[in-house]
Amino acid sequence: MVWEKDPLVQKVCELYDQISSLESLKPSKDVNMLFTQLVFTCMPPSPIDVTKLCKRIQEIRFKLIRLCGEAEGLLESHFSTILGSYENPLHHLNIFPYYSNYLKLSLLEFDILKKHCSDYVPNKVAFVGSGPLPLTSIVLASFHLTTTSFHNYDIDPSANSKALQLVSSDPDLSERMFFHTTDIIDVTYALKDYDVVFLAALVGMDKDAKVRVIDHLAKYMAPGAVLMLRSAHGARAFLYPVVDPCDLTGFEVLSVFHPTDEVINSVVIARKVPTTKHTVENPKLPDKCSDIDMFSPLLNHVNLIEELDIEDQLS
Repeated sequence: MVWEKDPLVQKVCELYDQISSLESLKPSKDVNMLFTQLVFTCMPPSPIDVTKLCKRIQEIRFKLIRLCGEAEGLLESHFSTILGSYENPLHHLNIFPYYSNYLKLSLLEFDILKKHCSDYVPNKVAFVGSGPLPLTSIVLASFHLTTTSFHNYDIDPSANSKALQLVSSDPDLSERMFFHTTDIIDVTYALKDYDVVFLAALVGMDKDAKVRVIDHLAKYMAPGAVLMLRSAHGARAFLYPVVDPCDLTGFEVLSVFHPTDEVINSVVIARKVPTTKHTVENPKLPDKCSDIDMFSPLLNHVNLIEELDIEDQLS
């Protein structure tokens, strides 16, 4: 099939032209309308394989992902500032328009984590790319991992300052949430202290940058520690970068979940393998990603279309 002539791809390109012509990506009526149209265009399940698109559409996709990332950062910063003006910011999180999506995504990620790590509750978790509105960490710490400490990493000091303001008045989270202003590439042996590392979807905006971060985590995370990554599938790959299981050298990929509801991101869970030359060069993965079969379970009534379970395949 010639994807370039697909109505969905043509609509995405049309929206890209309109978004890229905006004077600013700060929240406004026009910005909100265009990005809402883009999300609803890309949301339905689609057989589109973005790797098969022509060079021109590929370039549009890469630029669009960057525009989405910039707009998302500005939106979160805007609402973090508003929330920070309240005496108890965490009591008003529902003013953020996508708060319900974060509740669903965090529950999904917790259920996936619990399925593969049922024998323990993580003591320390790192979230890489937490931003000014670290809702995943807040939701997980508040409702699911209520004794776990969360170390949030972001390279933007203003983002961390705003994020800290949100939790500083909460007697519980202020004791369990920490914020580090640094590039994760500069964090080395401290990574071995974390039972679970979450990697935000927009850390590593292109494949090379994403793989560089993953390789760094593979080098320094503790053997047996869990890596949770966010990816995208089908037309949703116009919004976020795709993490291919083949990119996870040094990790044993446990499963990949592709939601079909308003939760946009796919979720990949992997376990760090022992850091020996043999295992790093030959992780427990099939020879080709195309050899991986997909099947369709339901996970705690969350609407999912695919799960990749390599442990079952290789046992």
